[in-house]
Amino acid sequence: METINQIIEKLDLEANLTLEEIPQIDLYMDQVIQLFEKTFAESKRNDSEKVLTKTMINNYAKGKLIFPIRNKKYSKEHLILISLIYQLKAALSINDIKTTLDGINKKILNNEIDLDSFYNSYLNLAKKNVADFNEDIDKRVVEVKEEIGDGQVDKSHYLEHVLMIASLVHMSSLYRRVAEKLVDEMTIEK
Repeated sequence: METINQIIEKLDLEANLTLEEIPQIDLYMDQVIQLFEKTFAESKRNDSEKVLTKTMINNYAKGKLIFPIRNKKYSKEHLILISLIYQLKAALSINDIKTTLDGINKKILNNEIDLDSFYNSYLNLAKKNVADFNEDIDKRVVEVKEEIGDGQVDKSHYLEHVLMIASLVHMSSLYRRVAEKLVDEMTIEK
């Protein structure tokens, strides 16, 4: 599994839309899409995958995942919310994302949140998560090699890959399930 570090390098795990990259002027939809495509280009699984489309943005607006748009332009706050949605949709349903962001949308409309500060906190945690992830991956590679070496007659790279995939998916599932339970608690509290 020597290739796992190469795979991780290609993923650009630290890619995030920073506050400095968000223009101080409102953007039209096509400009929003271009900004996200440029920022998250390396995180796509393949070249045909789209980071963000007009349909996605329209669905976020119709589903009230973001507060209403004015004059077909998206503000800095909209871009921050769309960035959060982009990250959350990797593990949560659209309904769970709506529940999660509903309070933030209300706070934005009522001027009750310093969204820049909140988003910077998210970006700081994301950076720490990547560092923790890199350490954890190294540990998992060792554990998979030990498991394959301990009892498998067929010690092929294929079995290492399958075991690594299964382990990563399991960890992902555990994190997703905890996140979903936290969303459920938000629903109950409402």
